[in-house]
Amino acid sequence: MTNLIDQPRYVCALGAMQTVSSIERAVPILHAGPGCGAKLSLGMTEGNGGQGSGYISYHIFPSSNISEKEVIFGGEKRLKETIENALKVIDADFFVVLTGCVSEIVGDDVQEVVKSFANAGKPVIYAETAGFKGNNLIGHELVINAIIEQYLKPASVVDKLVNIWATVPAHDAFWYGNLIHLEKLISEIGLIPNTIFGPRKGLKTIDKIPQASFNLLISPWVGLKNVELLKQKFGTPYLHYPVLPIGPQETGNFLRTVAQFGGISPSIVEAVIKKHEDEYYYFIERAADTFLETRSIARRFVTIADSHYALAVSRFLVNDMGLFPAKQFVIDGIPEEYKESVSNLFLKYNHGIQAEVEFSSDGQDVQEQIRKTNYYGRPLILGSIWEKVLAKELMGHYIGISMPVSQRLILDRSYVGYDGALRLLEDIYSVVLETSI
Repeated sequence: MTNLIDQPRYVCALGAMQTVSSIERAVPILHAGPGCGAKLSLGMTEGNGGQGSGYISYHIFPSSNISEKEVIFGGEKRLKETIENALKVIDADFFVVLTGCVSEIVGDDVQEVVKSFANAGKPVIYAETAGFKGNNLIGHELVINAIIEQYLKPASVVDKLVNIWATVPAHDAFWYGNLIHLEKLISEIGLIPNTIFGPRKGLKTIDKIPQASFNLLISPWVGLKNVELLKQKFGTPYLHYPVLPIGPQETGNFLRTVAQFGGISPSIVEAVIKKHEDEYYYFIERAADTFLETRSIARRFVTIADSHYALAVSRFLVNDMGLFPAKQFVIDGIPEEYKESVSNLFLKYNHGIQAEVEFSSDGQDVQEQIRKTNYYGRPLILGSIWEKVLAKELMGHYIGISMPVSQRLILDRSYVGYDGALRLLEDIYSVVLETSI
């Protein structure tokens, strides 16, 4: 029997158009049916943290808009015309053709069409991102792999240069702020960060990817195929740190791990950690009475989020703030091959504390389970906009952290590191104090 998924938390692989548009002066060219681009992008931009158009609006992404004619006779000619016109009228540095379901089912030879633009003066590559390939997190990996395989060239290694790969742009409404804070932390211990998303990046940082001394992947699973391909093609080693660092314990461990892998002196990293911890705990001490005396929040919490945030936020709330995890719901459609390793990460909290984790994309089923759980007070619910009504029903405290986050405007906000943990506590306890009145 076919199962229906209620309250989706991701879109199809073609949503990787937002990965492309998050690269400065890069433009996706869609070889898909009419409406695909606008519908998918709306949910990942304005409907997710109020993210806007960027360099080029998703409303005007070039698209072949294939119809019945192309289904019958093929859409290669139509695609070629679309690419030609995009190169003429759009002032961009990089073009990525993305395929939708119809064009792949029909069997258009997109690779051959793209090859004909090898001498176009600007790079044109392609990625096969039909919806049946998976969700937009899989699509993100497909786009990065396309850049690696079709664009990058070998280059001399630059000592201490590190490529940072973390949360997925647009899907994570906090992606830009996260990269800023990760870059700062990496810089402070003496490494040179290189990221390809956001302003002042683009092709000049993409070109540096093969120059890195190592790749740093901060993700439970998204991006593993990318860093493995980079190692295979350029011999670049990689460090896989599976937890987005939030708070002093995880961030300290993160910095020590990266420093050891990168050959940085322990004395340097310990000095950086001490400086940040001194400042962090100053603010924690100032707010200690609020944390300890506020009775309107239960000590149990639940996350309904992608694997990045379900793991990172729960680690912080347990290890640093002394809360206890109820069942944690991971809703990013994680492939079967990664489920066991990600599940094990939820068993490694301090003091032997463990959390039961469930992988589910069905929001209705998740919410029914939350309703049946005893939180011994007003629960703390960290999820998407779908959980806001549920939190009101349960008289719980609600924070939106995972797609779709349509009730918040997010510019450069981040929960990463020491400063990010303070922002998360501000957000949580602002809600707690307001609902306590």
